[in-house]
Amino acid sequence: MQEPILVLNAGSSSLKFSVFETEADRSLRLDLHGQVESLGAKARLTAADTRGHSLVDRPVDGRDHDHAFAALHDWLAGHVGRESAFEGVGHRVVHGGAVFCRPVAIDDAVIGRLEKLVPLAPLHQPHNLAAIRAVRAVAPEVPQVACFDTAFHATQPAVAARFALPRALIDKGVRRYGFHGLSYEYIASALPAVAPECAAGKVVVAHLGNGASMCAIDKGRSVATTMGLTALDGLPMGTRCGTLDPGALLYVMRSEGLGVAAAERLLYDHSGLLGVSGLSSDMRTLLASDRPGAREAVDLFVYRIGRELGSLAATVGGLDALVFTGGIGENAAPIRARVCNDARWLGIALDEEANAAGGPRISTAASRVSAWAIPTDENLMIARHTRRVIDGHPPP
Repeated sequence: MQEPILVLNAGSSSLKFSVFETEADRSLRLDLHGQVESLGAKARLTAADTRGHSLVDRPVDGRDHDHAFAALHDWLAGHVGRESAFEGVGHRVVHGGAVFCRPVAIDDAVIGRLEKLVPLAPLHQPHNLAAIRAVRAVAPEVPQVACFDTAFHATQPAVAARFALPRALIDKGVRRYGFHGLSYEYIASALPAVAPECAAGKVVVAHLGNGASMCAIDKGRSVATTMGLTALDGLPMGTRCGTLDPGALLYVMRSEGLGVAAAERLLYDHSGLLGVSGLSSDMRTLLASDRPGAREAVDLFVYRIGRELGSLAATVGGLDALVFTGGIGENAAPIRARVCNDARWLGIALDEEANAAGGPRISTAASRVSAWAIPTDENLMIARHTRRVIDGHPPP
C-alpha cells in the first residue's frame, strides 16, 4: 500500500473509515472501506475492498472511540504488514465556524478552537473530536487534518450569511454557515467531467439523505445554502425539523413545558420525516407505504425542495442545471421525478427512462435546464485535502 491516507467519519455509535492509496501523480485510489459499528455496545469491525469482498468481520472492544480506533489501527497494521498503517488521517469535522475556511493540520490550538464550536453542532462535533483524540492516543506521530463541512460556503456574500438579529449577537458569530460542504465541493469538482457545459454556470445541488440541504453554486463557488447556524435549518430531514417559525418553537416549549434539552431532542431526533409520518425516517419505507402519514411526509419533503429550489435559483439569477446527490438524491427516482416535474416552470424537462435508469443525465436533450443524478464522494474529497496538506500544498 503506497502512502495510505485514512479518512475517518465519526458518529455517536460508529466510526466509519476509508483508506486511499497515493498514486505516482499524487492522485488517490480507494483501497478499502468499513466501520466499527455499535460503539458502546457489541461493537463490530467490518471492512471490504472495492469489489465488495469482505476483509474482516469480527467483534472488537469498542466501548468508546479510543478503543474502537485502537482496534481499527491494529487490524490495519496487520493488513498492510507494518506498524505505521497510514501516512496521514483526514477527519470530517462538521463545524469550522468563522475561523476555519479551509482544511487545516490539527494541533492543540486547533483542537481548542473546535471544542468551542461544540454548541453549534452538539450531535456531531464531540464525536469528531473524540476520533481526533483517539488517533493521537494510538498514533501520536501521524499527522491529522481537519476538513470542514462548513468551509465550502465561506465564499457566500455577507448578506447571505446574516440573520436579522442585534449586532452584538452577529459579532459573536451568530450567522449562517451551511453544511454538507464536502459533498458540494466534490460535485463542483466532478461537474467539469460529467457535465462540462454546466460546470461554470449556475447550478443548484440537492444533497438529499437522512440529513438534507441544497446549495446554489455559481462558477464553482457557493452562493447560498439552505442550512444555517446549525444543521437544523432548511429542508425537513430524516428526524430533523428543517425550517421552523421560531415563534412555533417558543409556543411549544411553553405549552408543553419543554426545557432546552427536551426541545433540542424534539427538533433533532423526533421531527422531520419520522415526526410527520409517525412511521419511519427512511425514505424507502415511506415510499413503499400506503399510510396517509407516509404520503404526507413525502409530499412535504418534495414541496420544500421545490420551494427552496425557486429561492436558490433567484439568488444566482437563473439556473443552468439541477444536480441530485446523497442517498435519496442518488437512489430515489420517484423523488427526483416529482421534483423535476414540479420544476417545469424553471425549464426542466424530465427524461423518465433516464431517471429510472439512474442517469447521470435525467433530463431530455431539449431541456432548457438540465438535471443530473451524480453520486457524491465526501471521503475522496477529505482524502484529497489531507494529501495536499501533508504534501505542503493546502487548497487556496
